[in-house]
Amino acid sequence: MLSASFLSAKDDFKMSIDKLNHTNIDYLHLDIMDGLFVNNKTWDISEMQELLRNNHKPLDVHLMVNDIENYICDYEQLNPEYITFHLEATSNPLDIINKIKKMGSKVGIAIKPSTDVEKLKPYLAILDLVLIMSVEPGMGGQSFLNNSIYKVNYLREQKEKEHYQYLISIDGGINLDTINLVDCDIFVVGSAITNSFNYEEMVNKLKNYEK
Repeated sequence: MLSASFLSAKDDFKMSIDKLNHTNIDYLHLDIMDGLFVNNKTWDISEMQELLRNNHKPLDVHLMVNDIENYICDYEQLNPEYITFHLEATSNPLDIINKIKKMGSKVGIAIKPSTDVEKLKPYLAILDLVLIMSVEPGMGGQSFLNNSIYKVNYLREQKEKEHYQYLISIDGGINLDTINLVDCDIFVVGSAITNSFNYEEMVNKLKNYEK
């Protein structure tokens, strides 16, 4: 499946979202940054509600923020299918997981390239999604980091061995050259789509390249 990010869009964001809505992407990926957990800051909830006024794609929310609980309360208003937070941003992952589930969304945990994937092990049985960052979070258009391949393989092995139910997602540097490097359920793709002349054509090519 493809989850499209418009963070690096060269068009205005509303136009990009409209163009993405006319493709067969599976999710619209929302990169939410607070300027603290990462250097960049993106939209607040009122700006996002305006941008998504005519969106009809399911939402995949990626919180790159320190104050996770307040952002969860804000972004639940959008009725997202997934809300994903960063393991590095909290000392109480179980509390955050339970809060997201109680609000009705599926829950994911993301980890940075420098974080040991085995730190996720205590939570794998109760997660709906695990997001491996294959670039440093905070900015679009970066190149794929190869250490993410091992992490995806580890998650795939754990899932099959323990019969876990989570989906494996990857975010960063995914394009026609890198999409086959990892066996994931969801590929978050940004600039490879939004920098292309024809969104629909690129989405179809990426879908044809998926394992």
